[in-house]
Amino acid sequence: MKTIHTNAKHTKWLSADEMHFESKKWLSELEFCKEEQWFFEDLIRSYTLQILDNNHFEESKRLIDKLTKIVEQTETLINAVKSHEKELSIMVDGIDQIKEETAYKKEHRNLTELVEEFRKRYRTTKAKLFNLIKMVMKEGKQNRLLDKK
Repeated sequence: MKTIHTNAKHTKWLSADEMHFESKKWLSELEFCKEEQWFFEDLIRSYTLQILDNNHFEESKRLIDKLTKIVEQTETLINAVKSHEKELSIMVDGIDQIKEETAYKKEHRNLTELVEEFRKRYRTTKAKLFNLIKMVMKEGKQNRLLDKK
């Protein structure tokens, strides 16, 4: 997964509670994405013959490859966020560890960027998958109607 670095001139300094809340929110969203991905895989399996039989094979293959990468990225991000969350104690242990605390905050900002980029890619891929399946379903319906005539 590609890391995106921005050179923000100002950054919002979050408290340990805010970083904890944000990390929990990321985990919740990522776990939901994982559930959705299982649904997409089932949906693709259900329409495999129509996808292969249609003129959509190349597009389908690209989308399925993207979905496979996104599944891997989701798992990587979940593990990164869980690891990050476990290290939160450095922020609340009452010991001044400026270097470690600064590194933790930097990691949190990087995760913020990674999660946001992931969200954008995921939304785009999800929309394309739904459109593909919707098109395949419509074509299947039209073919059934034509076969009845």
